[in-house]
Amino acid sequence: MDMIASIRNVFVPIHRAGYPFIAGFFVASVLLGLLWEPLLWIGLILTVWCTYFFRDPARTTPVGEDLVVSPADGKVSLVGLVRPPADLGLGDEPLLRVSIFMNVFDCHVNRAPVRGRIDRIIYREGLFKNAELDKASEVNERSGMVISNSHGEVGVVQIAGAVARRIIVFSRAGEHLETGERFGLIRFGSRLDIYLPDGAMARVAEGQKAVAGETVIAEFGAGHGAWTWRRD
Repeated sequence: MDMIASIRNVFVPIHRAGYPFIAGFFVASVLLGLLWEPLLWIGLILTVWCTYFFRDPARTTPVGEDLVVSPADGKVSLVGLVRPPADLGLGDEPLLRVSIFMNVFDCHVNRAPVRGRIDRIIYREGLFKNAELDKASEVNERSGMVISNSHGEVGVVQIAGAVARRIIVFSRAGEHLETGERFGLIRFGSRLDIYLPDGAMARVAEGQKAVAGETVIAEFGAGHGAWTWRRD
């Protein structure tokens, strides 16, 4: 049993949403290899990359009513006061926004930054510009989610990027999410914006690397509450 457990720890789980793509890459590799052998090896390398892209590792989430954890793996690209998109229904006043940019090598499974009830989910069609650009928050295709908890309403926006062409949301309005729980993913490069109500203080800086479900990106109040951890 110890050996089986060790083997399982070596191989990172793959999210089921990636299976069709991994299979497609592999079949295409074999077919192209029949035409020209070097294409087989190129295709197999791309298949390995696709498998790596859809990895879904377990995370150990710090749990506390005052904590906000990163919803995505990636680089913190912006921390500051920004007016939220009107479609989120969070008002016209600037809110603390933390933006996480995911490149094509980051894990793209998204996790809830706080625990609470999903009040609404809003999808907007749009463009596919570079997700690192600030204007991507307004013009790119996106899916917004508003989570209500004891501190107010928290907005989480999945933004498609120049390569991303599909935003996937597993959760539905009315459901309850625990901090660090999976709620969606974006295929092939993108960004997440988190809008926080008054009382939140940023705990990350621009350029910092964040890990979904683990990195504390903000905190409410004085931060004297006890922390615990939960392994998914």
